[in-house]
Amino acid sequence: MTQARLVVDLPEGPWVADVSRAHPDATFQVLTALAGDGPGFALVWITGAPIDPILDDMAAHPAVTELSVAQRTEREATVQFETSAPLLLIAAKRAGVPIEMPLEIRDGEATIDVTGPHDRLSALAAQFDDLGVPFEVRYVRERVEPSELLTDAQRELLLAAVDAGYYDTPRTCSLTDLAERVGVAKSTASETLHRAEAAVIREFVDDLPGYVQREGSEERSEGD
Repeated sequence: MTQARLVVDLPEGPWVADVSRAHPDATFQVLTALAGDGPGFALVWITGAPIDPILDDMAAHPAVTELSVAQRTEREATVQFETSAPLLLIAAKRAGVPIEMPLEIRDGEATIDVTGPHDRLSALAAQFDDLGVPFEVRYVRERVEPSELLTDAQRELLLAAVDAGYYDTPRTCSLTDLAERVGVAKSTASETLHRAEAAVIREFVDDLPGYVQREGSEERSEGD
């Protein structure tokens, strides 16, 4: 499966494009959304700016046909709404690839994460082109399945280490104890665990927002 992050410059018309540009200090996080054949329904969390003017602009926008405030404070609110123009959801539905939530919009720009077969991600890009929606690709990478991340030996030793309490705080199993428990040399256990930990940590860090691999760092090698 291919994973991609796109930054989409929303056109005028959709409520979130217009309202977020009118309130550039606010962040709109779409927590859940559903696009049908007609209107789209969503739950959005708004933070970072005085809320009342934002809610007034949302309620007054012609694309918002229904609005209900679930909770609010002076600078944040959770809002359930119905809209007649769920542009991003329509494009994703036509391409057959779901947009991962939460979806964040700020000052007219939407940062979206999608995962799917390469041809469907290409279809999503084509949908944006057809709709005249500019976008920038921040990254494209192959997503590694958990079953493919570790070798059998690494996975078995890592699970044994967890079961034995090697990663407990305080630790209830030493590396020597773990090696004896699984019947390998201490040096073998140490190297195997190190490679497993490195693979898991790299995969976790790759998914952190804003992380960019430093130039010159080593790529993951086969068997690590």
